[in-house]
Amino acid sequence: MEWEDISYVIASKIRFGVLTSLNRRIMTPMQLSKELDIPISLVSRTLRELMEKGLIVCLTPNRRKSKMYDISLSGKEILNKIHEITGNKNE
Repeated sequence: MEWEDISYVIASKIRFGVLTSLNRRIMTPMQLSKELDIPISLVSRTLRELMEKGLIVCLTPNRRKSKMYDISLSGKEILNKIHEITGNKNE
């Protein structure tokens, strides 16, 4: 299953960008939108998809706005494996 998740993440610059950003710090969808320069609607959809895969977690699920997201342990493992494969250790 790990290889499926790795393939899923690297198939999209947006998924990879969201995971990489959340690996640096906890963020809201608006912060991700600004940092990655993508529409908030795309960020929201990507967050939902990554949560379904168990790669991120919502730390404030009861909030309607400004929810806080963090990368999960599985997400960190996937990112580490991607960096190992690509040789990119910077993120």
